[in-house]
Amino acid sequence: MFELEPIGRVVSGRTEVSDDYWGGVPSVIRLDDRFPVETVQGLDEFSHLVVTWAFHLASPDDVALHARSPRNNAAWPVTGTFVHRNHRRPNQIATSFPRLVKVNGLDLHVTDLDAVVGTPVLDLAPYFREMGPQGAVSEPSWPGEMLSDYWAAPRP
Repeated sequence: MFELEPIGRVVSGRTEVSDDYWGGVPSVIRLDDRFPVETVQGLDEFSHLVVTWAFHLASPDDVALHARSPRNNAAWPVTGTFVHRNHRRPNQIATSFPRLVKVNGLDLHVTDLDAVVGTPVLDLAPYFREMGPQGAVSEPSWPGEMLSDYWAAPRP
């Protein structure tokens, strides 16, 4: 068993889970007050964060340890659990790369964070380009099709 204690929570932003339309959504990650403000010193010099968070609204009963079509769309190939990037994974955690807008004490103002209000944040770090993928990145066509509206602005 491996236990993690959240370092903070999403305290403002989107309140409803959705498959798409996360683009431009302003959110605030509030770090726990057990951390001194100096733990974020220098963070404001970075444009993006790497945020690891928990799907706190998901049920452990919804984990899918089998192959299935993404979003249950038969137009896309049947793929295994570790090919999907949703809450149906064993540990029900995710990683996002939001843009850091500003740091205000222990409040981190971000956009393009695809987590809802109340989401426990397990860890965060600045994004270092040098630690991103090396070499050519390849993927099949279906993720691009599936995610074509993922970063579109929310609909009114």
